[in-house]
Amino acid sequence: MKTRKLLTLTAAFLAAMTLGAMAQEDPGKTEYMTACAVCHGESGLGNGPFAALMSIEVPGLTGLAAANDGAFPFLDVLMIVDGRTGVRGHGGPMPVWGDRYEQAALEQAGVYGAELIVRGRLLALVEYLESIQQ
Repeated sequence: MKTRKLLTLTAAFLAAMTLGAMAQEDPGKTEYMTACAVCHGESGLGNGPFAALMSIEVPGLTGLAAANDGAFPFLDVLMIVDGRTGVRGHGGPMPVWGDRYEQAALEQAGVYGAELIVRGRLLALVEYLESIQQ
């Protein structure tokens, strides 16, 4: 029974993502503009409107591949943005987006469906970051 429910939920999620993708040109860019641009800037240069208010320097995100011998560090970026697997005794400078996305998705999709939604949003965001590398 649990398997059937999970498969049904997964199929519904994939259908919703397909419809959403058709309606939305770039969901990763939308995620970025909603969650990241306020600090990192619309162009990803670290010059967002909140950057001047931060006690640390907000890094630019367009040179991640260049700083990694030309290869975009996809998994590293994904883990940093997700933030749920890091051990941060006193918190980090970035919000834990995985937790924030999960809280938003739990009510509508339950535990397993929420995790699918979180991973989809995070992957779209990191794919967008990969696309803006210079």
